[in-house]
Amino acid sequence: MAKFNNKYRIASARLKNWDYSNRGVYYITICTANRECFFGTVTNDEMIYSEIGQIVEKEWIKTLEIRPDMNLELGEFVVMPNHFHGVLFIGNNEYNSINDHNENINEFGPQSKNLSSIIRGFKSAVTVQAKRINPDFGWQARFYDHIIRNPQSYDVISKYIIDNPKKWIDDEFNK
Repeated sequence: MAKFNNKYRIASARLKNWDYSNRGVYYITICTANRECFFGTVTNDEMIYSEIGQIVEKEWIKTLEIRPDMNLELGEFVVMPNHFHGVLFIGNNEYNSINDHNENINEFGPQSKNLSSIIRGFKSAVTVQAKRINPDFGWQARFYDHIIRNPQSYDVISKYIIDNPKKWIDDEFNK
């Protein structure tokens, strides 16, 4: 494991040589800390939101109004008891149109106006409100992402998201 400033550091899970401010379709999964079920329960194959689960849904939808300059669009999403799945479209905008998309370099530097900054803002907004309800609330430190590259992949992922509550009993995130 590599060290930075004499401390161990986990390597980035992001795709190397990809600029996450680029126009693209991104599938994300974000889990709660220790996969605690803060967001509600699944009953009869339907997700029943807790108060915190309602906050998660509201804040995700609010992403578009908070960042109108990024030309975002939401795809399918689902709030599950201890995790969240969503598809996010980042369109051409003033922050990614200056990039030469032939290079697609994901260099270390200020993380703004990209996928990580969107997720960071979303998690922060949820956390502030959720901790008022349950001081033990927390997110897993990172998030999973996948760049959707074709319509077939988009269809498979969208169906997975839509069907997630029906498959909760066998879900890898169900403790």
